[in-house]
Amino acid sequence: MTQHPRSSQSSRVEVDLLGEVQIDDAHYWGINTARALENFPITSKKIGNYPQFVDALAVIKQAAATVNSAQGLVPARAAEAIIAGCQRIRAREFDDQFVVGTIQGGAGTSTNMNANEVVANVALEELGLAKGRYDVVDPHNHVNCCQSTNDVYPSAIKIALLLMLDDLSGALRHAGDAFAAKAEEFADVLKLGRTQLQDAVPMTLGQEFGTYAVMLRNDESILAAARKLLTQLNIGGTAIGTGINTPAAYAPAMITELNRLTGLELSASPDLVEATQDVGGFVQLSGVLKRIAVKISKICNDLRLLSSGPRAGLGEINLPAVQAGSSIMPGKVNPVIPEMVNQVAFEIVGHDVTISMAAEAGQLQLNAFEPIIAHLLFEEIRHLQRAMVVFTDRCITGITANEETLREEVWRSVSIVTALSPALGYRIATRVAQQALAEGRTVGEIILEEHLLDKDALASALAPEHLIHPWMPTN
Repeated sequence: MTQHPRSSQSSRVEVDLLGEVQIDDAHYWGINTARALENFPITSKKIGNYPQFVDALAVIKQAAATVNSAQGLVPARAAEAIIAGCQRIRAREFDDQFVVGTIQGGAGTSTNMNANEVVANVALEELGLAKGRYDVVDPHNHVNCCQSTNDVYPSAIKIALLLMLDDLSGALRHAGDAFAAKAEEFADVLKLGRTQLQDAVPMTLGQEFGTYAVMLRNDESILAAARKLLTQLNIGGTAIGTGINTPAAYAPAMITELNRLTGLELSASPDLVEATQDVGGFVQLSGVLKRIAVKISKICNDLRLLSSGPRAGLGEINLPAVQAGSSIMPGKVNPVIPEMVNQVAFEIVGHDVTISMAAEAGQLQLNAFEPIIAHLLFEEIRHLQRAMVVFTDRCITGITANEETLREEVWRSVSIVTALSPALGYRIATRVAQQALAEGRTVGEIILEEHLLDKDALASALAPEHLIHPWMPTN
């Protein structure tokens, strides 16, 4: 849903410990959000730019209203309005009201209060009352009842990440499937392998692309393991994990209600004090994302190298032409899609350093730097997911092979003498290779000329099925 800025001709006055602020009555957010907008004009990325994060904040407030109402801590009228308001927020009606920048001081308090104020005023609207009637639905006493930023904020980040990772996992699977399809398509295309950019032994292009499919599928499983760490929440721990201002039944009831609302397999962290200060799950996820980025970047490097040319490079494969490559060189086409993926990977590697520093900088019972961790994780998951979809649809699926070029490279290469080593012995094979290079001839020509193998034995040893699978001479 496209959101537009709201404005009106009227305003309301809200009060906090610092004084009064006039709020445009079109805004569902209040004085705490207004302070944050003044204090943190750092990034154009607002919490409303991440719908999964808005959904996570709203679902926690909705669950809390249900639990608190059942325990008699929030009046039924207010709780019902909060629940209805959260449902509207989760339907994407108010994304434009979540206006605080993701990079902020205060360990996420501004984000939590932005959510509390929007929920309260949407709830008041549900009751047919004016915004700011906090005597009926209060952002602190009702919406934030039994909560602290220090348990709401990290729990919301985790829920948002879980939702975002579903999309990323799907994008990785999409790319892995595309590489697997290419592996099957190129199963019989013989080519020369390379190690250290030097000629190695033959393989098939299918084997090369099959490797990429395996790499991505391995990453899927490792991402799933990192995802598991995010399912443990410190909700109910409030300020430092001791659960102050909450009844004993609150924390387990919140987990039950959150699971009902989200369908996620969430659980309470075994030690809420530890969980409130620890950001190890975020560090683990960042490391896994870096691993994925590094491997995907390597794949893109390979594709750019294999497609280099088209005449003065390797020219083994063709990447789809998606745009003109130069403003001065007519006809030039560049590997712009892999280049884009490379840059997303570089970004993720840099983010991992920042996340590591932010995690290490936490002190005592709280890490105050979770906002930058959340900001970067949200950005890199979004960028990586989008990059993988584009990479798959606009590059991988359209790759073609230059089969004649590949075949000629195999037969011209002296490295195929490796396949003959079992029959010739290492020393003779080395001498034949050196002679072929020096004289500009093929290995096969020299072997037949010197009667080192007969024609049938040579043909058998150099048959494609023997070059890519184990072969030993028979007596």
